[in-house]
Amino acid sequence: MVEIRIDYQGKLRCHAEHVDSGTTLITDAPRDNQGEGKSFSPTALGSCMLTIMGIAAQRQSIDIAGAKCLVLKEMTAVPHRRIGKLTVTIEVPGPLTEEQQTRLKNAAMSCPVHQSLHPDIQIPVNFRFTNAR
Repeated sequence: MVEIRIDYQGKLRCHAEHVDSGTTLITDAPRDNQGEGKSFSPTALGSCMLTIMGIAAQRQSIDIAGAKCLVLKEMTAVPHRRIGKLTVTIEVPGPLTEEQQTRLKNAAMSCPVHQSLHPDIQIPVNFRFTNAR
């Protein structure tokens, strides 16, 4: 299993870490989607979900800087080697109303990477909203 931790840094920027190796990557939303385009586009599932949540948060004047995402990738060998499951846990600091939480959840689930993954890949997504920053 591969563990990837992603931190939303605000302004549609994410910092991702491949836990086993310590390798890190910065993503920025592209210029054609409200970002600065100063780094890689968020084409990894977790960074895309956080970035789309960031866009929704900006529209609501909500600051979700400090939000985090953990993605656990599990491979399968049947019928051939491929990704079998991506378990996603997203933590968002608050306080946020139930309506704001629902809008952020809907935004995350509509991210282009999530919508592009093959339907055979299991993608359970868990959200944790906290009242502390």
